Amino acid sequence: MTIQVRRLYDPAQDGDGTRVLVDRVWPRGVRKQDARYDEWVKDVAPSTELRKWYGHDPDRFDEFRRRYRAELDGSSALDRLRGLATDGDLTLLTASRSPEISQAQVLCELLRE
Repeated sequence: MTIQVRRLYDPAQDGDGTRVLVDRVWPRGVRKQDARYDEWVKDVAPSTELRKWYGHDPDRFDEFRRRYRAELDGSSALDRLRGLATDGDLTLLTASRSPEISQAQVLCELLRE
């Protein structure tokens, strides 16, 4: 099983497996019918308050990760991702310009544990 993080804007590739969008808000400039994704699990995204506080500030990523993990405790949406990950390869999609410091990266770390 492989779990990876990619931008929704990037072309789909062989080996992506199940492609799941993990953003709460639909990405700008992408029509739903044109996007290459299998499922949208928006309930796994961070709360609006946490997302706004973080603002993708690299200096806040460690604290964002800690707070976001606390929000995910007992999440049925996270359980859904775990189920998809056990079925095969999984690609977590985000619109973030820096996916390596996004909620998708935190989710990837959690799913790999």
